[in-house]
Amino acid sequence: MWIVGFLLVLGPLVTVHELGHYLVGRWFGVKAESFSVGFGKELAGWTDKRGTRWKLSALPLGGYVQFKGDMDPASIPHPDELDKIPPEERGDSFHHKPLWQRALIVFAGPATNLLVAIGILAAFFLAYGKPVPADPAEENYIAALSEVSPAREAGIRIGDRIIAIDGEPMIDYRQTQQTIWLNPGKEITVTVDRAGERLDFDVTSRPFELKDRFGNTSKIGLIGIEGRQTERRYEPVGLGESVVLATGQCIETMKLMVTGIKQIVTGQRSVKELGGPVKIAKYSGEQLSLGPEAFALFIAMISLNLAFINLLPIPALDGGHLAFYAAEAIRRKPVGPRGTEIAYRTGIALVLVLMVFVTVNDVLSLPWFGG
Repeated sequence: MWIVGFLLVLGPLVTVHELGHYLVGRWFGVKAESFSVGFGKELAGWTDKRGTRWKLSALPLGGYVQFKGDMDPASIPHPDELDKIPPEERGDSFHHKPLWQRALIVFAGPATNLLVAIGILAAFFLAYGKPVPADPAEENYIAALSEVSPAREAGIRIGDRIIAIDGEPMIDYRQTQQTIWLNPGKEITVTVDRAGERLDFDVTSRPFELKDRFGNTSKIGLIGIEGRQTERRYEPVGLGESVVLATGQCIETMKLMVTGIKQIVTGQRSVKELGGPVKIAKYSGEQLSLGPEAFALFIAMISLNLAFINLLPIPALDGGHLAFYAAEAIRRKPVGPRGTEIAYRTGIALVLVLMVFVTVNDVLSLPWFGG
């Protein structure tokens, strides 16, 4: 199921991502010389009437569209080579298109992944409705405190109602729980309502290893509280509202990704929590075993991850290209050849090192290696 799940997740999502680049490029009259799902040696392919070589390659860890004027699949510009293209052949060359068109072509890939995530989540909202508390006034009351409770030590009592954490309003207990989980070992300010009085308490969450049904562990924060049991209901929504709700959920999820990266950089989380292709395959198989709904939600999350990662300002990724285009727009001229070459070489090296690291990290975390 790992293999099947991996192919059903990454293959279509990479194809959709590259189709975003391809279709917008076609829209602006750029010739695509090749469209590859996977890297490395071509396993199968054909050439269409426009001269585009469509191929399936040996290493299914990504893909690319190589436009006319690209000297390699990463679309790294080589000014000396571009100058050799005759003026009469530059009309359908990617690097000879206006800056705004190049930027839109590059942005189209991550945007397509984002649209896939929004579409899947919107379909769930349409099918099931919007989850809301049956009685909002009963939400976020503390029903119990555990024996080991940082909240109790800070002065929080049973019957207090949590209304904000670090200044952010808490609508229901699920939001409260998620916010606390996301901050293991960190001091947070919990604002409660106690008989009409607003009180602030500084609470340091206790790190805890949470294990799911498959044995996967994740580090979360706990403050030793239990929320009052409340009911939830699902309000039917229309197409427009479902898209708005799905977009909002995607934005919130991307905020969580940013928080996760910050925590890894600051040492609050271990780099072992980073995952690569092996871990994606593992999770894909696990979610596939849970049924089509769980698997569809997982696809939405991976699609959102692809959009987020590709928009990071790392040279050789889509975000790196966009960063160079932003610099070009500000300077009114492209970044110099030497600076471009150094930046892209550094970016490619960084991506390769990260890929090797997360892959080794993934393999060592498997049960057969004592993970």
